[in-house]
Amino acid sequence: MTQTLTNKALLQMTASPTLPLVATIAVRFAGLVTTWDNRQRTRNQLKHLDNHLLEDIGVTYAQARKEAARRFWQI
Repeated sequence: MTQTLTNKALLQMTASPTLPLVATIAVRFAGLVTTWDNRQRTRNQLKHLDNHLLEDIGVTYAQARKEAARRFWQI
């Protein structure tokens, strides 16, 4: 089974003063990619929710479609 590191765990690794600069940059980049992946997955799932599920989370159909249309790098 694969274990994925969360963005929080990745950022904690960069707090170490003994990490070389290249490693720090690599860990921060991995954290950024993890954030982008989470956004893309969440938006893709939001796109496929039924109206009653959208109502449960307090989001209209139009809001869900607008959010799902955003690119992974957009906040």
